[in-house]
Amino acid sequence: MRAAVGATIALGKIRMKLSVIIPVRNGGVDFQTCLQALAASTRAPDEIIVVDDGSTDASANLAREFGARVETLTGAAHGPACARNRGAEIAQGDVLVFLDADVTAHADTLARIEKYLSDQPDVAALFGSYDDRPPKPGLIARYKNLQHHYVHHHSRREASTFWAGCGAIRRAVFNAVGGFDERYARPSIEDIELGARMKRAGYRIWLCPDVQVAHLKKWTLQSLLRADIFDRAIPWTRLILSNAQMPTDLNLDTKSRVSALAAWALLAFVVLGFIAPVLWLGIIATIALLLALNFDLYRFFARRGGLIFVISAFGLHTFYFLYSSFVFGSLLVASKFTKPCASKPGRAARQPE
Repeated sequence: MRAAVGATIALGKIRMKLSVIIPVRNGGVDFQTCLQALAASTRAPDEIIVVDDGSTDASANLAREFGARVETLTGAAHGPACARNRGAEIAQGDVLVFLDADVTAHADTLARIEKYLSDQPDVAALFGSYDDRPPKPGLIARYKNLQHHYVHHHSRREASTFWAGCGAIRRAVFNAVGGFDERYARPSIEDIELGARMKRAGYRIWLCPDVQVAHLKKWTLQSLLRADIFDRAIPWTRLILSNAQMPTDLNLDTKSRVSALAAWALLAFVVLGFIAPVLWLGIIATIALLLALNFDLYRFFARRGGLIFVISAFGLHTFYFLYSSFVFGSLLVASKFTKPCASKPGRAARQPE
């Protein structure tokens, strides 16, 4: 299988056909904007496959109006992992380009994907980032999208993960590793898990921050916490513990780990200061440490949103360090007292041919 995959990759410069795969469930106006952006691409997709995961709105008809091939999943929501796999099964392209239904590709997004994979035949997959102009108003949406942009622009180019919001995989590689794990029935870390499997199989993944999309989601504090904790932190921690290897890229680098310790020290000084007020002086020291560790990020926030935004974003970011590290620490401790279970298969039973 690896020999066949290698042959396909070696031909990357000769021929490249891009299949754009979009899972959608009640995409609404954002999905229409997504399709309109694709239609304006300087490099047109060779095919658009929309997998309608049981929508009750007009998402399927809208996709057909834009010339997309629509694959319909009936019944309860199957989740984006299953939807993407079904799209990959019918795709004809050499490269599978995965987009979320609530993003808009830049005019040159597909052209940049094609150029990277054509110029680098040994790269099996790549992913991009959100841009730095979040279209949705509000503190939470701006903070979340700008943090994502910054992290993806300041991480190693040789990645150990994958992102399906805007990512591309050579079809032969996708088939070789078995596609997305369909046990993730909600939007979760199915793309991260796939990236981990690709990396373990010896494939190269690139982070290309100039391959950009705008994120249309309107975040609230409730949706942020649910996504960050239940859809990301908990399953990602379990994945890390099952692999017995701690990644050091994206938001798991050394600076982030030290920042998490500083955030807990800040909380400790706030609480202990009620017992011994002199300890409140430690608040100044820990805030200074957090500012120093993340100075470039906060300077970026200030350039994009001004003083009030950066102060608010500092609070949200410190809160993020607290709850994400709490989840990791709790599950790490729990794993020490839990009897290991028999290993489970790394992917769903039904996979692309």
